[in-house]
Amino acid sequence: MINGVHQSTIPGAGTFFVGIDIPPGRYRCENGKGGWWVRFSGSGGDQPVGLWPLPAGPAEVDIDADDFAFETHVPTIWRLVAPAAQAGSVRRELRPVADPSLRPELDRLISRRRPLLQLTPLTGLAACFLGFLLLGPLGAVMLIPLALVALMSRQVSEDAYRARALRLRRDRYLTPEELDEDGQALLSRVQTAIDAVQDSEVNREGLLDTVDNAVTLPQQEWEIAQVLARQSALRDEQSELLGEGIEPEVEAAMQPLREKLDLSVRAVTRRIEALEHYADRTRAADQAFRAHHQLTEITARAHVYDELVADTVRDDLAVPAIQRLAEQSDELVRTLRSRLTEATEAATELPAP
Repeated sequence: MINGVHQSTIPGAGTFFVGIDIPPGRYRCENGKGGWWVRFSGSGGDQPVGLWPLPAGPAEVDIDADDFAFETHVPTIWRLVAPAAQAGSVRRELRPVADPSLRPELDRLISRRRPLLQLTPLTGLAACFLGFLLLGPLGAVMLIPLALVALMSRQVSEDAYRARALRLRRDRYLTPEELDEDGQALLSRVQTAIDAVQDSEVNREGLLDTVDNAVTLPQQEWEIAQVLARQSALRDEQSELLGEGIEPEVEAAMQPLREKLDLSVRAVTRRIEALEHYADRTRAADQAFRAHHQLTEITARAHVYDELVADTVRDDLAVPAIQRLAEQSDELVRTLRSRLTEATEAATELPAP
C-alpha cells in the first residue's frame, strides 16, 4: 500500500484503496497498450467497471471519491492530472454559539420553577369547571377555548420563562450576526471541523474513546467564538475611525493596536488549524474504518461478488482482484488503528479549555 492519500502517481500494477492509498481524481498513463484497469464502485465495491484491453498510447481514467478500490495493470505509471470534481461551493449556514453550561443551567431553572408553572393550567381548568357549575352546559361550550388554552399554557409558560431567563444571560451566547465577515469565515472553519469530528463514524462508535468530544469540542467552539466576537468589534471600531478620516499622529498611535489585533488573529487561527488537523485525522480514520467494513462484506459474499463482476470484467481479471482485496484485510486493520492513533494524538494538541 502507498502511505498517505496525497500521492500524485499510481504504480502500473496493483490494487489501491481510494481515500486510503490514492486520492480520487483523473489519472493519465502515457502508454496503456495491452493493459487493463478496474474501478470497484458502489458502497462495498460491488459495482465494478473495467476496461480491457487498453489501446496503444495515452489512457485516462476518472476515479470517483465514492469508488472503493482501483485495480490496474499497465506498462507505465498513472499520474494525477486533475483532482476530483468539487461540488459547487455553498457557504455553510452558521449556527449560534453558546456557553456549554448555559443549557443545563436553564434546564435546572425550569425544573425548580415547574411546580409553580403547573399551577397556571390547573387554575384555568378550575375556572372552567366552576363556569360549568354556574352556567350549565350551554355556558360550558363557551368555555371550551379557555379550557384548551389552560391545557397548553404550561408549555407556553415554560417557554416564556426560558426565553426571559435567556435574555438575562445575553453574555452567554453569540449569534453569527455579531461577527464581521472575517470572523464569520473563521467560525465557519471551526464549525466545519467540529461537525466533521462529531459526525464521524469512529466517534459514534466510540473508537476515539480517550477524547470526550461531547464536552471538549463545544467548549473549544465557545472560547474561539468569544475571541472572534471581540476581534470583530475592534475591527468595526477601526473602520469607523478610518471612515471619519484620521490624522497622522492618530494613525501612528493605532499601529501598535493593529499589530496586537493581528497577533490575536494569528493565535486564534493556529487554534482553529489544530481543530482542522484533528478533523482531518478523524476523516482519515473514518475512511479506513469504512474500507475495513466494506472489505469484510466483500470477503463474506465473495461467491456473489464473482457473479457480479463476471458481467463487466473477464473472470481471469476479476477473481484475482477480489482475492487480493481480501488478502489486504490485515494491513487495512493496521491502517485503521494507525489512523485512530493519529486522530487521538491530534486531539491532545488542542489548547486546554
